[in-house]
Amino acid sequence: MILADEATGNLDTRTSYEIMALMQELNKEGKTIVFVTHEPDIAAFSSRTIMLRDGLVQKDIKNEQVRSAKQALEELPASDSYSI
Repeated sequence: MILADEATGNLDTRTSYEIMALMQELNKEGKTIVFVTHEPDIAAFSSRTIMLRDGLVQKDIKNEQVRSAKQALEELPASDSYSI
């Protein structure tokens, strides 16, 4: 079992998707992954989403169409350039 608290927090999109692709691969190999996120796009990579508020379960949703992090990564622009 892997417990990850905000594993993609403060990371750029590409790196976040790379981490989620690794998590999905580990899950396919039979590992249970539990991660905390405040980012809906990251939660879309999971098979189940449990939303908490004030320590109480607000929603417990089985995601029927899990988004592939590997595919999302491939769909990102080839070069991430930032201007300051």
